Amino acid sequence: MDEQECLNFLKRLADGLTQMMGKNCEVVVHDMENFEQSIVYIKNSHVTNRKVGDPFKVLGQKDVSEFFNGTDLVNCAATTKDNRHLKSSTFHVKNENYHFAIGINYDYTNLSYLKLNLEDFLNVGDNIHEVIEEQSISDQMLEEAFDEAVKKIGKPVALMSKKDRIQVVKYLDQKGVFSVQKSIPVISEKLNVSRYSIYNYLKEIK
Repeated sequence: MDEQECLNFLKRLADGLTQMMGKNCEVVVHDMENFEQSIVYIKNSHVTNRKVGDPFKVLGQKDVSEFFNGTDLVNCAATTKDNRHLKSSTFHVKNENYHFAIGINYDYTNLSYLKLNLEDFLNVGDNIHEVIEEQSISDQMLEEAFDEAVKKIGKPVALMSKKDRIQVVKYLDQKGVFSVQKSIPVISEKLNVSRYSIYNYLKEIK
């Protein structure tokens, strides 16, 4: 394509990119053979407050010596004079007859504030799924330990004596069952005795 066709294409590309990316995206077309008035087309110029006819300027602090030797600048960080944060890329488009560059500058300042607000909003305490899972594991452990204790006694709860119930409590205590929250109400119900009785059984076996 000749010089004018290339320039027209870059202008269409600038129009399309800014329509797609929105008002925070500036796209600028440079004539790299005229540094003093390099900007030949610009969309969303409010991002960097530049205009057609302004000189070429690379945004950010990155070493740009390689850029002038033909290397593109991709995804560079830049800060404007009014402290807005930009992501900036500039690409060469050239042949033996012309040398253009297209710059894409995205103002993500509002997104960075949104990120901070989201992080603050998403900062939570205990993971409820972990709490529920832990409680489910504890309940299962208690059930299994109680069933095993009953098997060791060798008779159903309805036929157990006080001595048998104390042996069940002793076994469960050795298994660490009573370290589980709300285990005493559960065990007292399973043994058909009061919570007070469970506390007394624990005192007797200490």
